Order: sequence, then C-alpha cells, then structure tokens
Amino acid sequence: MKPLIVTGTDTGIGKTVISAGLVQALGASYWKPVQSGLEEETDSEIVARLTGAPVLPEAVRLELPASPHISAEAAGVRIDVGALNLPDTPRPLVVEGAGGLMVPLDDETTFLDIFARWGAPVVLVARTALGTINHSLLSLAALRSRGVPVAGVIFSGEAVPRVERTIAEMGDVPHLGRLDRLDPLTPDSLRAGFAQIDMTAIRAAMETA
Repeated sequence: MKPLIVTGTDTGIGKTVISAGLVQALGASYWKPVQSGLEEETDSEIVARLTGAPVLPEAVRLELPASPHISAEAAGVRIDVGALNLPDTPRPLVVEGAGGLMVPLDDETTFLDIFARWGAPVVLVARTALGTINHSLLSLAALRSRGVPVAGVIFSGEAVPRVERTIAEMGDVPHLGRLDRLDPLTPDSLRAGFAQIDMTAIRAAMETA
C-alpha cells in the first residue's frame, strides 16, 4: 500500500484535520515533511492530539510562519529537497504538504515537484466557498500535468452540492465526501465526521497507484 499525500488548494482550509481523520480511519502513521511556524501548536502536534497515532518527526522545522523557502532564508538555511524521501513505516502513511501545490521549497522546487517524484496518490482538500472551482480545477490540472495519481477530492466546509459536483465532474475525479466544521473538534467528532468520507475509494487508490 502506497503512502497517501494530502494537499490543498490553499492554506488554512482544513488539511490537518482531514489528515488526522485519514490517519484515524486508516490506522496510519503521519508525517509532515516541512513545518513552517513553530509558535503555535504544530500540525504534527494537532494530529498526535486527535489520533494518538505514531507521528514521524518533521524533516524540516522552521520558525517563521511563511512559505518554506522564505522561512528557510530567514533562518539562514536552505532546504535540501533531494533529502525529502518517503519514509518506510510498518503502518500505512499519511503525508501532509504545506499550503498548496505550488508552494516553493527553494527558488526552483515546489511541493508539486516533490509529489511528482514520490508518485504516491494525492487527496486534494478543497473549500466549498466562493472561488473554489477555479482553485480546485487548476490544482487538479497541475497534478495531472505531472502524472501524479489523484485519489479524489475531499471538501471542507458547509455543503454546496452544485459546486462540489462541478469540481468532481469537470476535474474528472472522485468526490470522496465532505467534512463540515467540527465544533468541538475531538477524536470522537472527527471519527463521526469521517463516516461521510469514501474510505473504500481511498484505500483502493493507495493499493493500485
């Protein structure tokens, strides 16, 4: 079973919560290769708190909450993109990117470049709010242009069926379900919310990619 990569159309759209739900549902380990911003609870800490699952240490930890290449410059370092390789784990592995596909790791390399090298299936997290059709279809086109397998789209936010259907149909990808805002956000509420996610399709993508 190949690892599963979680990326999004933007930052702050619920990738980490959806990653935690996938970790919980798959009995997986979690890895955030690059963490930019250490002042607040990190994504790895959020996933650990919500799931209790094994969390692999980040390959790169940067203090400044900004694009990784800018955070690295501020720290006086350069990210070694060649060293970012998928780890071997006894469990399934969920890998969360930072921001969207075209977020730079240095002045030449984006997360999309890394995902294309890895060749693992990607779940795209998309908002249901205004503007998401454009962002989602552009992201799907970028993934396809690099031959990255796409497991499908998980939507984040309140239900907007017409928008969701447009993205799935025009993007020619499976609609894997939608996760509404969870309040409170707890392991139990996350598990209940993920009852609406098509885990059968996600497992199949991990097995056949």
